[in-house]
Amino acid sequence: MLAYRRFWLMAGALFVLDQLTKYWINARMPLGSYGPAGRTVIPGFFNLVHVGNTGAAWSMFSGKSTGLALLAVGTLVAIFFWRRALGLRHSSAQAAFGLLCGGIVGNLVDRLLHGHVIDFLDLHFGTYIYPTFNVADSGIFVGVFWYILWSLKQPPEAGNIKVQGPKAK
Repeated sequence: MLAYRRFWLMAGALFVLDQLTKYWINARMPLGSYGPAGRTVIPGFFNLVHVGNTGAAWSMFSGKSTGLALLAVGTLVAIFFWRRALGLRHSSAQAAFGLLCGGIVGNLVDRLLHGHVIDFLDLHFGTYIYPTFNVADSGIFVGVFWYILWSLKQPPEAGNIKVQGPKAK
């Protein structure tokens, strides 16, 4: 357990922040608060809204909340079983997977409690409206991105390196 303390710290912190922000939105805005019913934070760029997403990112697989909940549980179990192969002994990988898993659990809790994920961060870039998201989604994105960058910087494992000597004549 102590070997993975950075993982648990990041996962716990992200989960708590995610659930607190969703609780705050849930307490202050009715579900379906979007557009004029939302709250403008930065005009033309950032709004707070309250929508329920029964799908995954960009509302893919809408209405498949149960299947997505099962996929989340399966992902968490797979990460646990392959934690050594994923390099979770390294502190940077722990932080990345802490964000990833904290986000997965945050959205999983929403699916189990509400039947949908609570999304509330609404960004606009000119005429483009970015799909509404939440703190858990941000943690998942940053965690995956961080892990990819960390993985690319790792030297290849010694067992996989093939050393070629001079060719015999």
